[in-house]
Order: sequence, then structure tokens, then C-alpha cells
Amino acid sequence: MLGTATQQLLDGLTLGFVYVLLAAGLSVIFGVMNVINFAHGELAVLGAYLAVAITIQTGIGGTAFIAALVIAPLLVGILGVALERYTVQPLYGRNPLYHILLTFGLVLVINDLIYLIWGTGSFRLPRPGVLTGTIGAFGFDVSAYNLFMIVSGALMAFAVWALLEYTRYGLIIRAGSQDRQMVRNLGIQIDRYYSLVFGVGAALAAFAGIILAGNQQAHPELGMSIIIPAFVIVVLGGLGSFKGAVVGGLLVGILQESILRPWVPWLEGMVIFVLMIAILLIRPHGLFGTEHAEEGGTERLLAGKTGSLLERETRFKLGLVMIGILALMPIVAGLLGNQFWVTFGSRVLVWALFALSLDFVMGYTGLVSLGHALFLGLGAYAVVLGLIHVSSSVVVALALAVALSAAIAWIVGFLSIRVAGVYFAMITLAFAELYYNLLYRLEITGGSEGIGLIGQDYYYGIAGVGTSLDDIAFFVGPVVLTGHSLFYYVVLGALVASYFVTRRMLQSPFGSVLKSIRENEERATFLGYETVVYKRRAFVVSGAFAGLAGGLFALNNAFVSPSVTEWLKSGEVIVMVILGGMGTLYGPLIGAGAFFGLEQLLTHYTGRWRLVLGTIFVLFVIFLPRGLVSVPTLLAPYLPGGPGPEADSGQLPEETRTEGGD
Repeated sequence: MLGTATQQLLDGLTLGFVYVLLAAGLSVIFGVMNVINFAHGELAVLGAYLAVAITIQTGIGGTAFIAALVIAPLLVGILGVALERYTVQPLYGRNPLYHILLTFGLVLVINDLIYLIWGTGSFRLPRPGVLTGTIGAFGFDVSAYNLFMIVSGALMAFAVWALLEYTRYGLIIRAGSQDRQMVRNLGIQIDRYYSLVFGVGAALAAFAGIILAGNQQAHPELGMSIIIPAFVIVVLGGLGSFKGAVVGGLLVGILQESILRPWVPWLEGMVIFVLMIAILLIRPHGLFGTEHAEEGGTERLLAGKTGSLLERETRFKLGLVMIGILALMPIVAGLLGNQFWVTFGSRVLVWALFALSLDFVMGYTGLVSLGHALFLGLGAYAVVLGLIHVSSSVVVALALAVALSAAIAWIVGFLSIRVAGVYFAMITLAFAELYYNLLYRLEITGGSEGIGLIGQDYYYGIAGVGTSLDDIAFFVGPVVLTGHSLFYYVVLGALVASYFVTRRMLQSPFGSVLKSIRENEERATFLGYETVVYKRRAFVVSGAFAGLAGGLFALNNAFVSPSVTEWLKSGEVIVMVILGGMGTLYGPLIGAGAFFGLEQLLTHYTGRWRLVLGTIFVLFVIFLPRGLVSVPTLLAPYLPGGPGPEADSGQLPEETRTEGGD
């Protein structure tokens, strides 16, 4: 019994020190630069793959392994310096949430690069002979490699701590984290130190990835799975606290490997997110972190700017023309005998509705929800379970999805909106991950296998039809509208109705308050508005429409699984909102079309289409943060009759007034 407990403790320490190295890099980067780096996990996996490449080139043995431990982190560290210099640095001075958006784009780029270079296979890094087998100590047999992971992780963490505490470099870094302008006034080029900090953080991640790859199977998706626990750790310990990263990493490692997995495995993957939520609610700056203002934290996210090239009435008419074109798509597809564009269009419209729901809260209150897939998943499961257990009416099932999503959004909003900025983004991510893990454990949801509507009869309430979607057919002259064409019109109708409802909300006094919060929340508070209440209401509206999108998503696929709530889905819908243009309602609709249009186009040439899409997204965040809807404004000075290129300074204006929801 004692031997088993000791082995479990050693397993916990082994994983814990890997987490320490990952979280330490994340925490140092945030503490100094206020940058939340979502690409940190991908840098760890990149280090592991580089180490494998080095061992293959130099031969398997102790020398090759040591060379990999030195060279691979160095290469990833250099890459980190380049990433900071050319992607992160241009965003200094903007809202820190832009760093989250940027690094999510880098996740797509680096992950697809790994697939492109090394393929889809998994591997375990070859160990030198001295690190194989077991070592006898105090009557116990201890894995030599596990002991190596603990010792090397501890030594690396100590080295970073000593670097920060006892060197001139560390002194400048710590001073810069307290008062950057003061350091600049002393004549120190702090930006160069930022690049080194990012590089050191990337190297730490690579080192963690290498030693982890020697202990378990490594694969291209590993980065996306380890980044979430790493964020849990830095939140528990305190964003920006090195001590918190060490304590949090060991705590989570021991909790997972020594307590939850052997004793209560059904709680594994859930308890840490409950802890994360509790910490963010009770002490947002973590156990060892200190409260400090975020640089640029008072600046709102830049909303879309359409310019004055088209009058409001003209844009409205163009919108009606676009609706008409979309309405003709199933008829044209029927005439051409190609139903692909109907099913593809349904998919785009569902995601456009999801993007619209996020824009309502992100574009008009500045709340970046990294867990918005929670409501997509709630709506999807509510419809499927509702059709199976409650009613065969799609209308009833969708109403249930909207009501449930709105109710959960109120609860999540009531808790989450107490915190702001990156802390709000983190707590919404925690709620979504908690739900994601819960779906795997509930029998009613089908667990990891999901649950489908195959063989289930349901009806849309049209002309009393009481059959499944695949059996419905309408005849419009020579054109046969199948059930999929009918569903297309259902989704189009839901999207158009949702757009006009949200547009009307934004034109009401409620919408005016939301836009005033977006422009200047302090001023809105000074005028007597309870901004927290208004943001919570906006979050509920957003959750309700996301639930409607989730319900339509489930109907379109006739199936739903936990994958619908993955954090990557939340990231993808943020990409759509940014591509189109936040704060316009119609911009995210354009962004959804651009996202799936690029996917469809690029998949003809490469399976790694996310590499191109991620690159485009990174460029948008840096150079075109207001999205595609701002292109007319940027082109206006160059058009005939325009004021000329000199009228466009190329700088982002501080204030942007948009006609919300138009």
C-alpha cells in the first residue's frame, strides 16, 4: 500500500514538473508583457518534434538525447524571439485581449506546420540507456526516466528563478513588470528584453515538450491538450507569478496523478476547472499573484468601421438583395442538379448565426468569451435530447435549446462578469471545459460516442408534415426541394430573424447603453448605468442565439458529440468575427462566409488549409483589426473623387463610431 502511494506521488511530481516548466514560461511572459500566449502548447510540441529530428540525424544514444535537450529549446527560443518581434510587438498599446486573438492564430499556423513537416503519426522520444529501467532507492523501484524528469524540471525551474532574482537581466525584467515607462526613462530599451522574455518562455515550453515526449506518446494535437491545464495552473498560482507557477504546477500534477486518476477517475478533468472558476471568482489574481493594471486594459476592442462610401439606406437595400440571392440558392442548385451548395450553405449560415451571437457581446461590450462553444453545445444537445425524450417537434426542441442556453448564460454571466479583461476570457474558457468534460461522463449524452437522430422521426410543423427531414420534398415547378433545401430555408429564416431582432435591440435604449459601454465604460457608469447588469443581459442574449445556432447545428448533422464544445470551436468563431468585423452584426456574417469559403477553396490544394487561414487571421489582427467591413474606408482615399492617399495616415483612430447593427 505504501509502495503504491509512493509511486502515485512520484507520478504526480513527474507530471507536475512538466506543468511547472509550461506554466513558468506562460506566467513570466504574462507578468512582464501582459501577453496570454495560446501558442505555448504548440511551441512545446514543436520542441519535441525538433528533438526527434535531432536524434534521427545524429543517432540514438546519450549524446543525441543531450544534444536534443540543448539544441531544440534553443531553436524554439529563437523562433519565440522572432514571433514576439514581428507579431506580438506591433500590438503593444492595444487591448491585451488582442494578444489572445493573435496567439490563437499562431496556434493554427504552428499546428499545421507540424502536420505538414512531420505528418500525423505519434512517437516517443528515444531515451539513452542510462535513463531506461528502474533505480532502487529506500526499498522502492523508481523509474529512472521519471526521476530524470523530476530532477531536470526542478533544476530548470531553479535556474529560471535564479536568473530573475540574481542577474541584471532579471532585475530589469522585474522592474519592467512593475513600471515599464520608468525603465524606458532610464534609457533601457525594454522592448529588446521583452523579446528575450518571450524567447525564454518558448524555450521552457520546448524543454517541457521534449522530456514529456520521452515519457508518453507525443502527437501533433498534444499542444492543444496541454495548454488548457497550463492555463489552469497559471490562474491558480497567479498570472505573472513564478512562485505561483511552481506551486500550481505541482499541485495540479499531484492532484491529477496521485489522487483523482487512481481514486476518483470520473472526476479527473473536472475538479481542476472547478478550482479555476473558484479562484477567479474569489481571488482573480491567483494564490500568489498581485493585482496590477493591464497595459492598454482601458482601451476597448476596435469595432468595425464601414465608412461613408455607402449610405445606411443603400447598405440596407444591398442586404435585402443578398438575402434574395441566398434564397435563390436551393432553386438554382436544384436546376443544376448539384445539392452540395445547399448543404454547404446551411453549414455556413449556422456558423454565421453563431458568429452573430458572439459579436453581440464581444463587439458591443468588449467581453471576449473563450468558452462560447459552451452555448453551441448546450443548444445542440438540448435539441437532440428534446426530440428523443420530450417532443418530436423541431420548434419545441429549438425553443428548449434557446431557453436552456439563455438560462445557463445568465448563471455563467452572473458569475463571470464580476471579472474583466483576460480574467473574463479565462473563466468562460473554464466553464466551457467543465461542460466538455461533463459530456464525456454522462450516460444520457452518449459519452464520447455522442448521440444521433438516425431513425428518429421529427417534424418541422409545416403543413402538418410528420416525418423526418430526409423524407420531405416540395415541388416548385420543375424544381424539387428536398428536406435539405427545406432546412436551408429554416436556417436562413432563423439567421435573418436573429439579425433583425439583435439590430432592433441595438437601436433601442438598451443598445445605446451597450454602445456607450463599448466606447467608455467608466463614462457610462458615471452617468448612472449599472454596466455589469447591461453586460449580463447582453451575455444572456448572446447565449440564447448561440443556443439556437447549436440546435440548428445538431439538426444539420443529425448528430452531436462532445467535440462541438471544444475550445477550438470558440476560437474559430472568434476568427470569423474578427475577419468580418466586430461591432457591426453583419461583419461576422461576412466573416463566416470568408472562413468557410477559404476552407473550401484551400482544401482543393492542401489538407493543411488552417496554415493559410491562421496566417491570414494573424495579418488581420495586426494590420486590419476592424475586419473586412473596414476595407471601403481604407480604399476610399484612393478612389476617384476621394481625398487622396495623404488623407489616410495609416494610424488606427482612437474613436470609431459605427451604426450598430446596421
